[in-house]
Amino acid sequence: MSKKKEKLLKKQAEREAKLQEKIKSGEVIRVRYEERGNKPSIANRVSCLETVKEEMEERQDVAEKSMAVYRKMLPTLLKYLGKIKDPRQSGKVKYKIRVLMVYGILMFVYRAASRREVNREITRPIFKKNLMMMFPELEDMPHADTLFRLLEKVEAEKIEEAMIELLKELIRKKKFKNYLRNKNYLIAIDGTQKLYRDYKWAEECLERHVSSTKIEQYYVYVLEAVLVLDNGIVLPLMSEILRNKEYRDITEKQDCERRAFYRLAKRIKSTFPRLKVSVVMDGLYACGPVVRVCRENNWDYMLVLKEDGLKSVWREATGLMKLTPENSMKYQWGDREQLYRWINDIEYSYGTNGRFKEMLHVVICEETWEEKRRSTGKTEQMYTRYAWISGRRISRDNVFRRCTKMARHRWKIENNILVEKHQGYEYEHCFSYNWNAMVGYHYLMKIGRLLNVIAVNSEVLADKVQELGIDGFLKFLRLACSGTELEAGRIKEVRESNFYLRLAA
Repeated sequence: MSKKKEKLLKKQAEREAKLQEKIKSGEVIRVRYEERGNKPSIANRVSCLETVKEEMEERQDVAEKSMAVYRKMLPTLLKYLGKIKDPRQSGKVKYKIRVLMVYGILMFVYRAASRREVNREITRPIFKKNLMMMFPELEDMPHADTLFRLLEKVEAEKIEEAMIELLKELIRKKKFKNYLRNKNYLIAIDGTQKLYRDYKWAEECLERHVSSTKIEQYYVYVLEAVLVLDNGIVLPLMSEILRNKEYRDITEKQDCERRAFYRLAKRIKSTFPRLKVSVVMDGLYACGPVVRVCRENNWDYMLVLKEDGLKSVWREATGLMKLTPENSMKYQWGDREQLYRWINDIEYSYGTNGRFKEMLHVVICEETWEEKRRSTGKTEQMYTRYAWISGRRISRDNVFRRCTKMARHRWKIENNILVEKHQGYEYEHCFSYNWNAMVGYHYLMKIGRLLNVIAVNSEVLADKVQELGIDGFLKFLRLACSGTELEAGRIKEVRESNFYLRLAA
């Protein structure tokens, strides 16, 4: 390394160290990284590599380490994907079902934008050779339409079951033990639109009318559940895709997000019957039937409460809070001042003639902080308010943890959905206008996303991810596998080694 570059890197390191000292000492008014769940920004500096040989070695190293992580999880996936019943005629099958499933997973691991891009990019000689070295299960590189024809007829839900079995194995091996909240697995649930068209391309599509002219639109909506760990990792858990076809035969009403929640909750409970679960959801689910489901499943919960949601509960809670000033606490969270107020054991009646009753615990958090406006340069006093229904009684000992460390992590599922939509996973891309194939691609995308999340949060790749950022790392990984002919001997050695998967602290 040249003296000039060494001096530059030394100065950058000194500046970063001084910044960290200011943050710790309070000279910089901001919320600490560990409290707000943020990570330091990527360093704005030139590459530390000086020669082509150094870059080739770095590409080889990243490809080897990422392959070791992926291959650690592959056997479980292949075990269950291989059990899926093959609907094709046995005499006309060129590629086994497990070959096509690995191919489908890898197209999302390397974030291909469409079937055409898969055909164009992954079949290039270097990329193809490297992938077949790292994943000999491929045997050959099929055409993207071959996978599509399989997904048209296969039981698409079985693909998701394979991903769930992988998650169950990771839980059994206690990979997430150090990242739980009060020994509970935090599950965030929220719905999102997948895609829409102006024409009815499948019977299962939901319908709506938009604008003043009542133009018809047909769309796909998905209720997502993710596992949120204490260190910020968000893992795909289950998807409940709303479908009209099953419900139009019974009732004139469409399938809806809340109906989908009851189905999803039933699946989660049957899949993880003994798992200690806490759920966080938005204001749509702050209602009696949802609370009853959570109570019957023995789930803890924090549900967003809107002022115009449960109006009777809101009026009673705010009224009682004025009469119980002892149920309040102030807390300094970084640069924000929080005021918590709560009331326990509000009786809520619902159903015909109020036949059902639930005891609700309500907490409100009022937050103030100062913020400098970039446009004017003036410092303004900011204010916001949050309110939740809690599944456990609120006290001074748990109010901060339940509100800030649990309930406010609901936004992580929204961030996760945005990543899947806009950072390479093509959540909103149809991939096929055959409904069953579209669902199959969705589940393959979820598996690819899960593998990438585990990889970028693994201990073995932590330094590189911190240097490049998650998106930058995944781009570099694709470049390493598609633009460099990897050394076969080293790849084989790593492939056959006994790798131990550990998440970064």
